[in-house]
Amino acid sequence: MSQTNPLDGLLRTADNALRALFAPATAALPPGLAGETPLSEPERRHSAGLMRVNHAGEIAAQALYQGQALLARDETTRQLLLHAAEEEGRHLAWCEQRLRELGARPSRLNPLWYAGSFAIGALAAAIDDRLSLGFVNETEKQVEGHLNRHLQQLPATDARSRGIVETMKADEIRHGETARAAGASELPQTARWLMKLTSGVMTRTAYRV
Repeated sequence: MSQTNPLDGLLRTADNALRALFAPATAALPPGLAGETPLSEPERRHSAGLMRVNHAGEIAAQALYQGQALLARDETTRQLLLHAAEEEGRHLAWCEQRLRELGARPSRLNPLWYAGSFAIGALAAAIDDRLSLGFVNETEKQVEGHLNRHLQQLPATDARSRGIVETMKADEIRHGETARAAGASELPQTARWLMKLTSGVMTRTAYRV
């Protein structure tokens, strides 16, 4: 749907924020996902911590793309961002369902992750669409590396979490490729460093809180 006036965008953005933060997320899990396997208590807690981090990352991705879409100048760019946000919404639901299966909860700081990421996305879009797409590209590159580390860290017996993360990684790679094809600009090194620093803080915090 085209954004015909600013009120449409604001209402959509508010609705997305409320759904992401407070409504139970539901979506069909990836096809062919492994069944549940027995985990020791330390393995269960570790898998839950990693999936809580992934869930917080998807909260941040929702906010980033919604902030960018709200102020995007070009309608094609806006629709690209909204489509990416829709797919990230499925990732959010998968992580949330896996947390429930593991008997764990999402991060209590999700509203903070959402607000900060939304502000970054809106600021990037207010400057330039190509810069905004550059944030998508850099975000997805960093997320790919983050998910690769999780695949190494997840317990070998937790094939179910591993399958979810593998599917998410394939989608994130595609989002980055789409942004580059749409004309994403290269972010300054300082911006890339700050993104890594912020991501590291969120990762360490969301694992436990």
